[in-house]
Amino acid sequence: MTKVLFVCMGNICRSPMAEGMFRRAVREAGLEQHVETDSAGTHAYHVGDTPDMRAQEAVRRRGADISKLRGRKVADSDFDAFDYILVMDGDNYSKLIQRAPAHHHDKIRRLLSFSRKYPNLDVMDPYYGGPQGFEDNLDMIEDAVQGLIKEITAAEPKAQTR
Repeated sequence: MTKVLFVCMGNICRSPMAEGMFRRAVREAGLEQHVETDSAGTHAYHVGDTPDMRAQEAVRRRGADISKLRGRKVADSDFDAFDYILVMDGDNYSKLIQRAPAHHHDKIRRLLSFSRKYPNLDVMDPYYGGPQGFEDNLDMIEDAVQGLIKEITAAEPKAQTR
């Protein structure tokens, strides 16, 4: 079982959008029995909250539902529990690298390190902007998620179902 955690600052925009799009990609690839996913924030601003309505609407238009997700803060146990800890930007990357035990640093990567079109850029926080920011984020996230699926299936050939 491969376990993936998506992380942003508050866990109400970028990381739940990534979780939702990744769940859709996992389902489309027939990998539900081989992959688990979750999302969290580096801050506790929105613990227990649903994702931002603009994020929910944008993701819904792309065929996924994140309405049942709830914000949570990254827990120390997450460093042991997850195989991939994928952050949305450099600030959250730095926060997790400082917090994680050194032997888990290789798990912490930028989500866009899996992207062909947007390699190693930040998925910028759309919270204070308009709807186009959410759409731009989803373009980046969808591209990166496809790269992540490829890496997971290459690393675990038994997970391939097609």
